[in-house]
Amino acid sequence: MRGATHAKWAACAAAVALAATACGGGGGGGDGSGVVSSSWGDPQNPLEPANTNEVQGGKVLDMIFRGLKRYDPKTGEAKDMVAESIETEDSRTYTVKVKDGWKFSNGEAVTSKSFVDAWNYGAHLKNNQKNAYFFGYIEGYDKVHPEKGDPSADTLSGLKVVDARTFTVKLSQKFSTWPETLGYPAFAPLPKAFFDDRAAWLAKPVGNGPYSIKSYQKGSKMELRKWDAYSGDDKAQNGGVDLRVYTDNNSAYNDLMAGNLDLVDDVPAAQLRNVKNDLGDRYINTPAGIIQTLSFAFYDSKWSKPGMEKVRKGLSMAINREQITDTIFQKTRTPAKDWTSPVLGKDGGYSDSICGDACKYDAEQAKKLVAEGGGIPGGTLKISYNADTGSHKEWVDAVCNSINKALGNNRSCVGNSVGTFADFRSQASQQKLDGAWRAGWQMDYPLIQNFLQPVYYTDAPSNDGKYSSKEFDKLVDEANAETDTGKAVSTFQDAEKVLAKDMAAIPLWYQNGSAGHSDRVSDVALNQFSVPVYAEIKVN
Repeated sequence: MRGATHAKWAACAAAVALAATACGGGGGGGDGSGVVSSSWGDPQNPLEPANTNEVQGGKVLDMIFRGLKRYDPKTGEAKDMVAESIETEDSRTYTVKVKDGWKFSNGEAVTSKSFVDAWNYGAHLKNNQKNAYFFGYIEGYDKVHPEKGDPSADTLSGLKVVDARTFTVKLSQKFSTWPETLGYPAFAPLPKAFFDDRAAWLAKPVGNGPYSIKSYQKGSKMELRKWDAYSGDDKAQNGGVDLRVYTDNNSAYNDLMAGNLDLVDDVPAAQLRNVKNDLGDRYINTPAGIIQTLSFAFYDSKWSKPGMEKVRKGLSMAINREQITDTIFQKTRTPAKDWTSPVLGKDGGYSDSICGDACKYDAEQAKKLVAEGGGIPGGTLKISYNADTGSHKEWVDAVCNSINKALGNNRSCVGNSVGTFADFRSQASQQKLDGAWRAGWQMDYPLIQNFLQPVYYTDAPSNDGKYSSKEFDKLVDEANAETDTGKAVSTFQDAEKVLAKDMAAIPLWYQNGSAGHSDRVSDVALNQFSVPVYAEIKVN
């Protein structure tokens, strides 16, 4: 791959003096047929909607699927997409009406059964879907996905097909903001073709979004092409997107600068000092619903025993967030003060005080707390990270340097590189990492509940460290059942205070979305999830 890239760069360089080239992508121009080339990383799992809970796979699902709701790319508001209406009188039983005329790219109609069958599949224990938990509030989940033993039912009792365009959902408790979660890809519909031949579907997924998948070569690229018969009003403004796999985002940035790539959606830390001069107004830096944290192995008794909360709090206070975000990230990150994101706003649950002094650098207090808690298990904190995307080595090294300086021992903290994102995520989700690891959360939907429950609730799908607190779980359940939005947010914040008491994870910083693009494309923007709005990009 690298040899081909260098050859292409030479050809582009020779052409510069003659005319503007289209070396970044697949040709085409202002007629909407041009193909955008963008950096990417292989997803952890095949692209089943209920089995994808990481960013790279999520980018593709956002292009090939549309659910009942879709989050507005600019505001994050949950707006009806395939849903004609979602109505309730008691915040527990909902009647969902599906719009007429929607189809999958294989020609199948999108019906109420498309959603009910997909949700039943996603929830069932035997299907081993990472996002099964998202169906946990639908009545009957405990029968299809019991905590212990085999399922005693095949389908969720709370799901009923009324007719081709109508279905009902009964939840196990009141959940007033439940409809706002339905833009998350786990709730996408699936065609009959998925159930007829799952293996064939996984080899080439079929959805109902503005793009269809043309081809995928693991480790190389995925080709997506505009689907002309798409039913929605957010039709693709280009001919397609080629997602190219990079194991080093510095290489992606270099390809962008050489004219070999149209879009890099994660500007590497090493380039942030120069990116404005390099790209001018083709550099995008915008707030996003992302928080970076350090997770811990609570499944290891060395880290979960009483007193270790003092060690974790001491480690947090040993991290000079201001210095790292200024020098490593050139102020494209903001030191964290809670476990959510400022994009929620204070009415939505963001707090600048919940973490308090524990998120402020204080070397003396850090050293004292670590000692009082019994010290770092084994004497050294190992922070694991994936080496292929995200400039993680730079900031992990900086965090370790800060910890080592504060604690007065240059072996108190070391970085541990794991080759690829997919390998790293597999180790994290299978509880194979020890010590700490780079973690965090990119919101699925703009609710405080989404920053807390999927990550810290007992046995939640993204609770890789296996943190567990009955007090936290109880408060989350109470918040979800609250029909008054203000009271719900306040109760979620009470749950967040439990995270602060336990230092369930160390909040590091809130992340801006950063991207750079070539002059071959225009109308490039990132949504509030820091994901490019691919369908709006135009090829000049």
